[in-house]
Amino acid sequence: MIRVELPYHLRLLARVDDEVRLEFDGPQTIRAALTELELRYPALNGTIWDKASGKRRPFIRFFVCSQDWSHDRLDTELPELVRAAAEPLLIVGAVAGG
Repeated sequence: MIRVELPYHLRLLARVDDEVRLEFDGPQTIRAALTELELRYPALNGTIWDKASGKRRPFIRFFVCSQDWSHDRLDTELPELVRAAAEPLLIVGAVAGG
């Protein structure tokens, strides 16, 4: 199982109050987690990443075990702590400006 924490505006779209728990077969990667998330919550389709290009949307960041994975390949295997649900996959809405 993978725990996913979404930013407030995406929780509103998905109509969830807290983190999302995903269970799925196959490789435990960010791409697999995003695919499963969109299957369960269709309102999130295309809001986090663009499937055609395989890139995350601007102002969306991915954090895994306190590290920024936003520029890593989406097919990189998630660490054991995330796969064991000890740590969440954080999807964060970035803030721009100065």
